[in-house]
Amino acid sequence: MGSCFSARVKAESLPCNGVNIKHAGRSGNDRSGSSSKVSSSTVPSTPRTQGEILQSSNLKSFPFNELKAATRNFRPDSVLGEGGFGCVFKGWIDEHSLTAARPGTGIVIAVKRLNQESLQGHQEWLAEINYLGQLYHPNLVKLIGYCLEDDHRLLVYEFMPKGSLENHLFRRASYFQPLSWNLRMKVALGAAEGLAYLHSDKAKVIYRDFKASNILLDSSYGAKLSDFGLAKDGPTGSKSHVSTRVMGTHGYAAPEYMATGHLTAKSDVYSFGVVLLEMLSGRRAIDKNRPSKEQHLVEWARPYLSSKRRIFQVMDARIQGQYSSSDALKAANLAIQCLSAEPRYRPNMEEVVKALEQLHNSNNNDGSRGSRGENPRRVHRSSSNGPTYHRKNEVSNGKPASYAGPCVSPLRT
Repeated sequence: MGSCFSARVKAESLPCNGVNIKHAGRSGNDRSGSSSKVSSSTVPSTPRTQGEILQSSNLKSFPFNELKAATRNFRPDSVLGEGGFGCVFKGWIDEHSLTAARPGTGIVIAVKRLNQESLQGHQEWLAEINYLGQLYHPNLVKLIGYCLEDDHRLLVYEFMPKGSLENHLFRRASYFQPLSWNLRMKVALGAAEGLAYLHSDKAKVIYRDFKASNILLDSSYGAKLSDFGLAKDGPTGSKSHVSTRVMGTHGYAAPEYMATGHLTAKSDVYSFGVVLLEMLSGRRAIDKNRPSKEQHLVEWARPYLSSKRRIFQVMDARIQGQYSSSDALKAANLAIQCLSAEPRYRPNMEEVVKALEQLHNSNNNDGSRGSRGENPRRVHRSSSNGPTYHRKNEVSNGKPASYAGPCVSPLRT
């Protein structure tokens, strides 16, 4: 997977809610008491205690020694990635008993282990369980279980064999081939569907850390959102926003959230626009290695995005010839809308999904485009009839699949 480490910077402008737990002081977060409002009749709307979260999560509680055996004693050559939370290790468990299995047998898992010196601590570990323990959607990673034993804090996910979108966009190693235009649009659509589900009445969750490193890819490049350590319950009743301390990642956070600490679903839409622009350009949101006027992607690209002649100065040269000018303009226009300075002018994620579906269908109807032998007509969405979703405790025969996010990284640089 490679490293996704980023330094954490936060502006503590507002007080913290939730439970005061042993490691909470390190992270300074305010999510331990959050709850996912999937069903008001079954999920309390008030902050929940650690015990309530763990008991209602519908996840397996793993003994530490079981995960130690599954990862071959957390061997260095099993490391998939490293972040502010700690290292993520590859492991194997039996498909039926979920006990440790020999390497190459059973199902592959990713085990995220909290570093005792981590800046991101117990509350983010608990927030991940709070949300992924209750929510299920094809475009969210599957959390299989957790370990809470003495000072050990671990999370066990399905394994995502293609790693993160960040690696495919920005890593230059030979084993990370540049994503084609069709695959970029497929990934964008899948990620948008995941975000739209989180914003829906079925979940009412603000993700708060949407970025390329938190979008993981399965074997067919299906996109899944990972890392829910910064997620927040959305506003309820007559409230228009959630007031919280500013957390997230530099370059992705919406300007109004940075300025006021007022968090809304439209804050996530802005972040989506940044990632879409990264996918179009092949450039990072912030890149200090570029000339000073080009270091901030949104500021540099904005003047080019609405021009039919100048848009190609933004587009990634590695996918040249794989898309039509009209499709490029449609994608750029969508990014412009998502990046509107005024939140009310941004589309909601359902509208973003519809726009990307049109681009997806445009690709599928043009068999002349594609790369590396890829047939655009065979680029599938995660569901042929639109997204499906339900709470995890409604899954009667679902088996844990295989990986999830390499790191938690909050406001970071």
